[in-house]
Order: sequence, then C-alpha cells, then structure tokens
Amino acid sequence: MAELHLKDLYDGFRNPEVIQGFAKLINEEAKKLSRPINIMEVCGGHTHSIMKFGLPQLLPENINFVHGPGCPVCIMPKERIDHAYILAELEDTILVTLGDMIKVPGSKGSLQDARAKGADVRFVYSPLDTLKIAQENPEKKIIFFAIGFETTTPMTTSLIDIVLKKGIKNIYFHINHVTVPEVMVELIDSRDEHVDSYNNRIDAFLGPSHVSVITGSKIYEKFPREYGRPVVVAGFEPVDVMEAILMIVRQFNEGRCELEIEYKRSVSYDGNLKAQALIENYFEKTDLFKWRGLGNVPESGYKLRPQFADIDAEKIYADILPREEIEDHKLCICGDILRGMAKPPECTIFGTACKPNTPLGSCMVSSEGACAAYYKYGNLLK
Repeated sequence: MAELHLKDLYDGFRNPEVIQGFAKLINEEAKKLSRPINIMEVCGGHTHSIMKFGLPQLLPENINFVHGPGCPVCIMPKERIDHAYILAELEDTILVTLGDMIKVPGSKGSLQDARAKGADVRFVYSPLDTLKIAQENPEKKIIFFAIGFETTTPMTTSLIDIVLKKGIKNIYFHINHVTVPEVMVELIDSRDEHVDSYNNRIDAFLGPSHVSVITGSKIYEKFPREYGRPVVVAGFEPVDVMEAILMIVRQFNEGRCELEIEYKRSVSYDGNLKAQALIENYFEKTDLFKWRGLGNVPESGYKLRPQFADIDAEKIYADILPREEIEDHKLCICGDILRGMAKPPECTIFGTACKPNTPLGSCMVSSEGACAAYYKYGNLLK
C-alpha cells in the first residue's frame, strides 16, 4: 500500500481546475440574486484561506466577504493580557501559553516584552506540553494562560483532568476560552453599546470548521430559524470555501434559509460528545466576557467551576489582577474589523505605523488576524 503523505489530504482541495469550476457555477448563480449578499467567515482560518488563495477575485461583485471575530488572540482584551503580564512577573513562576499570545500588546506591553525584562514566559504548541515544564521545575508555580475557541478548549480540560487525577500541585490555570455562537448573536442583535449591530452587513455565515468538529453543527440552528441567516459549515481549503459559497448563493436563489454542512468529512450534527462532556465537567459559562473591540458579550466565555478554585489563578491572585477596562489605541479600528463593519485597508495606520513587526492593534498580531492576512496577501485582491 502506498505511503500516505500530509499533502495527499489537501491537494485535491487546492486543485485550480476545481476552484475555477466552482467559481464559474457561483458566477452563474449570482446572476439570479435579487440583491448583493455579504457572507461573514467567522473563523480567522477561513480569512487567511480566502486571502491566500485570492478567492475574492474569483467572485462576482454582488458577493462580498465580511470578516468576523474568529481569531482568539485578536479578541483578547488588554486587561486580560495585563493579567498574563502580571502573573509572569511573579517570583518563582513560569507563565505558559499558546504561540501568538506572546506578541499581543496590553497596556503594560506584550508577554514578549515581559520575557525580555526577565520573566519566564514560554509558549507551547499543545497545553499538554505544560506537564513536562512542571515536571522539570517542581519548585516553581506553572500558570497556564488558556486561550482559544471551542477547538482548543478540550485540550485545556484534558490538561486539567490529568493535573487533578495525578495530583500535580504546581500547575494553575487562567481561563480565557470563548465560544462562537454567542458572539454571532451579538453581531446580529447586540445588547452592548459598543456594537452597532443594527448596521451590520451580515447576510449569511460560513461556519467554522475546527470549532464545529468539537461542537457539532447543532450550535448554529438558531441562526436560520431565529435570525434569518443561513449557515454553511465549511472546511479551510479553497475548494471547501468555494463550495460553501455556492451552497449559500443557492439558498438565497431558492428562497431557503437553512443550516448546512459542507465539511461533512469531519463535522457531524452532534460533534465530539466526549470533548463536550469534559468541558461541561470542568467549566461553566461566565455571565459576561469582554471581547476586544466588541464589548461585553453575555455567556460567551468559560471559567473554572467553583470546586476547582484551588487551581484557578484568577481567584488565587484576584487581589493583584486589575478589573478596570482598558481602551484600545485611538487610531486602531480592530473593533470595526472584528464585527464586520470595516476592512483592514480602511484603517489609517494599516501597513504604516501598524505592521506585523510593530503591531498597534490585535488584528495585526495573530497569524489568524484579518489585518495580518491583508498585509501578507492583499496584493491578491482585485
């Protein structure tokens, strides 16, 4: 039997002829639309695929991408980054987090700045790498600064599960996991003064792929039913995105408003029930979670359940962690970009004062940020 290589899993989904074929079908269907439609890709991974493969230039003018808040690093407010900075400065402490989080600026600077000043800050590719760090540093407190959507939440709960079952005493958690459906509701029907949802430009959603593997597509049922927005859960590859767009356009032409799954090879209706049970065991929803540039979104974040307070860094260090909200740079329009009200080139500091190596806003920091995508692939636009 021939050896399977990673590229074998995606080559077919990047086939130029197939992409062009879908583009032709979309252009034919788009001629029947009664009005232009705006499709929001909620996930930052979709944004980068769309930009990297130049998909906007393949679409007719009456189909427009609206970029959403699906970058877990981009939406982290300055006050929570300050929490990480303060915890990293504690004596005999190692702060551990995931990749891009190190570069996001808070009011005190980034975790990269804290490390330059002597703090022990480490980034890992998997939360489970924290176990080795704790084992090698038994005399130190290891604080895992957990971030991400439903995709990475089960990995954090798996780490918690191991820590508790093995009785590991030097690992603590600062939880910053957020959930997708609640912010989608906020973008359509906001209850926060920061979000001008009544002027939003969202006609349909591309549902996230990896998030949906965990949650199942069931979490999006309310959007066609209650808000009149179709949702098509799509994979990250360009063929996936193009097929999902075709499915959305056909819904509009056929007078349908439904939840559909394009990414059927990985996403089911129910999702990963074991992962969901693990999340339910250790986490509960917060009343509010502040999203950078979006304001306070009800029940959109997780926190540790009260019975796990002895490993909850937010509670253990509550007396030194500030609660005041901190505003973003006045010239940065990341908030407008994250809620689909503007695109990166509309920002006056995009590509000038704000670049990947000198980011003023969070959307330029992360590899999933819309500004970073436009900076890297903007030459592919029409």
